[in-house]
Amino acid sequence: MVARHIPRWRDFKQVLNPEPIIWDPVERRLGKSHTIEDLRRIAFRRTPRAIFHYVDRGSEYEVQLRKARALFRAVEFEPSVLRDVAEVDVSREILGKRAELPWVFSPTGVSRITQHEGEVAVARSAERFGIPYGLSNISTASIEEVAAAAPNARKWFGFSVPRDREAAKRVLDRALNHGYEALSVALDTATPGARLQDRYNGFTIPPKIAFKTFVDGALHPNWWFNFLTTEPISFPNVEIPPGGSVHQISAAIGNSSQTIEGFEWLVNYWANGPVIAKGVGTAQDARRVVDAGASAVVLSAHGGRQFDQAPLPLRRLPSVVAEVGHQAEVYIDGGILNGADVLAAIALGARGVFVGRAYLYGLMAGGARGVDRVNEILREQMLRSLRYMGLTSLDQLTPAHVTLPEAQPPIGRSLA
Repeated sequence: MVARHIPRWRDFKQVLNPEPIIWDPVERRLGKSHTIEDLRRIAFRRTPRAIFHYVDRGSEYEVQLRKARALFRAVEFEPSVLRDVAEVDVSREILGKRAELPWVFSPTGVSRITQHEGEVAVARSAERFGIPYGLSNISTASIEEVAAAAPNARKWFGFSVPRDREAAKRVLDRALNHGYEALSVALDTATPGARLQDRYNGFTIPPKIAFKTFVDGALHPNWWFNFLTTEPISFPNVEIPPGGSVHQISAAIGNSSQTIEGFEWLVNYWANGPVIAKGVGTAQDARRVVDAGASAVVLSAHGGRQFDQAPLPLRRLPSVVAEVGHQAEVYIDGGILNGADVLAAIALGARGVFVGRAYLYGLMAGGARGVDRVNEILREQMLRSLRYMGLTSLDQLTPAHVTLPEAQPPIGRSLA
């Protein structure tokens, strides 16, 4: 029989230990975020619906977007026990230089529309965590502003095959003169993606005040206050008049007549270093761009925002590595929301991954500190998974560590 006694103060003391009050609202909400999905939910609550959808949604029926996420969730890893995994190295050589983490912050356009700190906050986070940052040519911060804000960051410039080469030279010269070390060329933007949700929302950049946006603004006063009290949205690196729809802006910068010769021109003009071909979907195209001078290729479906029937980068990764991996570095993007997703790509031969949506969720959730939280979450998940597999470095990953399902896993309901 268990002996009992009247509760004493010391019995209560061990359970009456309230957590300290956190007065900083950003620290409080980020402290409760343990996954990228947590940050996504916070971003949804804090951002006007049309702007959140601009980041979150895909093109047409959003099949590609959902298939990519489902495939990553279905990956299996080979565990191993009784290994000394006290010290784990997650650094990686990316384009000839050490990166503290095996990912690149991908070029994403108009970041200030999602949160007023925008590209500068993302570049500074990349600088703090020792990873490359890609600045989009349709950024809302200038080449010069980002270079000054994050002078020690590894800065890449995101561009596309131009129609007007004289105008392209002026922009590229600015990036070259301000220390951008690599050029990331988007090849899958010959025509704008059919991002239907943006059309349904009537989304423009900058957003226009209508009855729907006025009501939505009342539900997100902090976002609107920051938007209205900071510098107006503009495109300082490219000649695009503001106020157009996303489709119109994409059409303005797209080039439906782009050819391999135009890509070769960019390779020859860019003098600072490597050129990355982003938006490749097949081994055949990977071979073409590497033969044209690409130092790296990124298997990408533009995050499910362009061709809805595009192949899944993770599926095509082994064939592309077999084709060009001995000549160029291979990366993938799309659907990466967990540190284990990064490991799956590296195990199948990728040098690393490009991360886009995830850091935008962090930016919307908590500005610069939210982007930092994305790096922390992905790093923590990656370290934990490596230890489960008994590995102490990324270089130890091989295809034997990962199994992809032979059939496409169920993709769930439509996002629409």
